[in-house]
Amino acid sequence: MSQHWSLPGELSVGDVARRSGLAVSALHFYEAEGLIRSHRTPGNQRRYPREVLRRVAIIKVAQRAGIPLKTIREAFKALPQERTPTVADWTRLSSAWKAELERRIDRLTRLRDHLNGCIGCGCLSVRDCPLHNPLDRLGEEGPGPRLLDPD
Repeated sequence: MSQHWSLPGELSVGDVARRSGLAVSALHFYEAEGLIRSHRTPGNQRRYPREVLRRVAIIKVAQRAGIPLKTIREAFKALPQERTPTVADWTRLSSAWKAELERRIDRLTRLRDHLNGCIGCGCLSVRDCPLHNPLDRLGEEGPGPRLLDPD
C-alpha cells in the first residue's frame, strides 16, 4: 500500500478502488460529482480519508436501489459539514429513500401484472380497448400509456 506524503489512515485512489470494488475512474467520477473528496499530496496524488469507504458503500447501496446520484449528493450535503454519514444518518437517509423504493416496487408490480393487457394508450386499435378504454376516456387523462404508466 503506497501512502507517500499522506497522513496516517489516508488511502490512495488505488487503495480505495481495491477496498471498495470500484474502478478508479468511478472514484474520479464520484469526486467530480461532489460525492466524495480527496486532497492532493505535494506530488499531486489523490489521498482520501479512510471514512470515504463508508461514503462509497452508501453510494453503491443507494445506486443499486435506484436512488439517483443527485439525490445521494443532496443527502450528503444536508449532513452537518457534509460529514460521512453516521449510523443514525444512514437510518434517516434509508428511511427517506424507502418511500420512493416502495413507489417504484408498486409501479413495477403493476407493470409486471398487467403487461399483457391494454396499456391505455388511447389507440383504440386493440380488440380489447373498448373494454379497457371505452370512448377513449383515458385520452382525457393525458398522453401515453395511462394504465401502466399513470405518472
